[in-house]
Amino acid sequence: MSSSNSNVSSGGIGILGFMFLIFLTLKLCKVITWSWWWVTAPLWMPFSVVVAFLLVVLAIFCIAKVLGG
Repeated sequence: MSSSNSNVSSGGIGILGFMFLIFLTLKLCKVITWSWWWVTAPLWMPFSVVVAFLLVVLAIFCIAKVLGG
């Protein structure tokens, strides 16, 4: 009886990490003159979107609780 272990692991940097590396390269080669905020946006923007979404959900929950009694 043979057992087969197939471990599937996905590695790599992902699309946002790739975008950051491209923006960083373009910025350092002076192809783009963007602010560093925009160059690093692929790193911090997803976190900001999640936090904003959670704040909206929390606000809706609080408003519903106050209006609901």
